[in-house]
Amino acid sequence: MRRVLIAAGILLASAFCAAQSTAVFASIYAEHVGTLTTDPKNQFWRDAQPIYAEVDGDGHALPEYRTEVRSRWTKTDIYFLFVCPYKQLYLKPKPDAEHETYELWNWNVAEAFIGTDFKDIHRYKEFEVSPRNEWIDLDIDLHKPHHENGWVWNSGFEHQARIDEQKHVWYAVLRVPFSAVDSRPPATGNTFRVNFYRTDGSGKDAKEVMWQAVMTQTFHTPERFGMIELRTK
Repeated sequence: MRRVLIAAGILLASAFCAAQSTAVFASIYAEHVGTLTTDPKNQFWRDAQPIYAEVDGDGHALPEYRTEVRSRWTKTDIYFLFVCPYKQLYLKPKPDAEHETYELWNWNVAEAFIGTDFKDIHRYKEFEVSPRNEWIDLDIDLHKPHHENGWVWNSGFEHQARIDEQKHVWYAVLRVPFSAVDSRPPATGNTFRVNFYRTDGSGKDAKEVMWQAVMTQTFHTPERFGMIELRTK
């Protein structure tokens, strides 16, 4: 469905690209990390500046699903925190958090797409985590007819997730090695092309929530990505 590339959609996205004002998200440097945590009140995350994934694919506001995303970076890794209010979770039966789950995108997940090749924007990396800490990472090449085959690539990224059933919020944290996404050494001022997504529910009631609206039938619309910049503060 959303994973099937539609040629007309890609051409439409290209037309939008020239007029699009690129949004920029700041990832804030951290000298020390400590334990990987999904707690947004932890000092590590309090020092980060949030952005919000709060629209659907056509740019319509989804205030009830307003998803907070924060980012930090160190000399070796970049970190992301997702805070996801939910109405109905659609979860894979018999979850396996120890091994990579192919087609995890068919259930509710949080996703980060990261591209560092500014000459070929159709090459980038994808990272997904489910509310029960299942995971998948992919090396995406949209020039190939079956870009899902990129799941055989492994980044070595770390992740945690938890569900707060009382608050109806689930959380996911990702630690992605820079060596998996960029050939440059990490440095203040470096930029990447990014977009953030999450899904809620299933079937006709399913919601696709994102930071930058794709304006097509697929999340894989790199022409619509925003930017992230590594900053010291």
